[in-house]
Amino acid sequence: MSEEPNATTDRTGPFFLGIDVGTGSARAGLFDAAGMMLASAKRDILMWREHGEIAEQSSDDIWTAICASVRETIASAGVDATAVQGIGFDATCSLVVLGEGGVPLSVSHSGDPQRNIIVWMDHRAVDQATRINATNHPVLQYVGGVISPEMETPKILWLKEKLPDTYARTWQFMDLADFLGWKATGDLTRSSCTVTCKWTYLAHEDRWDPDYFRTIGLNELADEDFRRIGQKIVAPGTPLGNGLTETAAAELGLSPGIPVAAGLIDAHAGGIGTVGAEGTPQSNLGYVFGTSSCTMTTTSDPVFVPGVWGPYFQAMVPGMWLNEGGQSAAGAAIEQLLLFHPAASEAEAIAASEGKPLPVWLAERAAEKIASHSDAVELARGLHVVPEFLGNRAPFADPHARAIIAGLGMDRDVNGLVALYIAGLCGIAYGLRQIIETQDKAGAPIDRIMISGGAGQQDIVRQLLADGTGKPVVASVAEEPVLLGSAILGAVAAGRFADMPQAMAAMSSVSHEYRPDRGERSKLHEARYRTFTALQQVAREGRG
Repeated sequence: MSEEPNATTDRTGPFFLGIDVGTGSARAGLFDAAGMMLASAKRDILMWREHGEIAEQSSDDIWTAICASVRETIASAGVDATAVQGIGFDATCSLVVLGEGGVPLSVSHSGDPQRNIIVWMDHRAVDQATRINATNHPVLQYVGGVISPEMETPKILWLKEKLPDTYARTWQFMDLADFLGWKATGDLTRSSCTVTCKWTYLAHEDRWDPDYFRTIGLNELADEDFRRIGQKIVAPGTPLGNGLTETAAAELGLSPGIPVAAGLIDAHAGGIGTVGAEGTPQSNLGYVFGTSSCTMTTTSDPVFVPGVWGPYFQAMVPGMWLNEGGQSAAGAAIEQLLLFHPAASEAEAIAASEGKPLPVWLAERAAEKIASHSDAVELARGLHVVPEFLGNRAPFADPHARAIIAGLGMDRDVNGLVALYIAGLCGIAYGLRQIIETQDKAGAPIDRIMISGGAGQQDIVRQLLADGTGKPVVASVAEEPVLLGSAILGAVAAGRFADMPQAMAAMSSVSHEYRPDRGERSKLHEARYRTFTALQQVAREGRG
């Protein structure tokens, strides 16, 4: 995909590459210093799934996909590769396991060394997370009081207990974004974003807590002075090593020595690409609505919110604190929900014939039935969805929660499928409202929602989120704000801007604002929200 550069674009640069590794693909985007994207490209990446809770990937496959995406992006942009002056990476918070010299080690019972990544969404370590939480260790107060099985120390503990040979032979355990920085530069420095958000690093104290690792049974990591999980930690955007190595440059089709920034988790890159576009980072909630959903709230001082991850120091904006919420399944929850309806196969075939994903096609069908986007909730009257197929990440930190659908009838046609889709989106909005209200009560209020992510591109989706939360939803000019966030990292590493806030203000801007309905529709959403929370409560009480 490309965007036609405007007439004022300087074809000689400088340009900055943002590279994003999501759950299903690796993407590259080339941006100028004003934040305009000249071109982008993507490649799908492999995933191995087994009985729901297991999700594994290959670091070799991901690097190959990145290299192909970068080469295509530079070619599509029609610029000289020497004009690229900075590179930023972001990636899912997945665990990469490497043996001596960087060879992949299997994290799978299959023994296949290519399967060397435990994907963020993998829930194999629920038991380990439960045992860690039972310790009530003081570091847990910086992950909302409860560690998630999606974080890295429960997964490493699983490896020690279930695949002890892999654990013993591991040279480096790395978050995926840090792996990419190492692959590009040879530098083992970690980003404060990854290790603070997912590994219990105490960035505000500039240290690991050895007692935590010994308490939970990972004493070897502490005894080795943390050499396998990171001894040097820097803020996102900090230049790594001596820049791009000769080997990496040749594989990517770029010049050696280009500054490479310490990276970000993908959701946090979406935050960097959006929250500086209007107001202040502190007044804006960064909301990434993709396969999962993530909320990023920036504060000047630490705010402790039960059930919401953090507070994390300089995990997104250097020098500031971050609280992170969201749901483990969001776009994926909508896709799962739709599969239950009898009309799903028919609708999916029609959508595919038009070259559209099913949710996009359904959004268009819903829009045809209403006078305004705020009317969409009427299509779901009597139908309620709590879309917690993969647990409740926030604000309840409950990986055992499951989805609820109430009000189903006997319909079998596409109209019924549209209604189910709208009800699911309402459920996403109400879950977001819960997070916002919980943070507000704890002392972290926000004024608006800055949206990014592939599942939130449609106008009707954005309006439903605004109506369901009661907060304005703001879209940025950038078509790919996650890629932009990583490009901003590259621009900071290259010294184009003095700091991250300056780069964010210069490279991001607002395109449209979706204001919440304050009339009759707001009353309907209020009633539906009460039903949503009541269904959650009944499910928790009835869980056996």
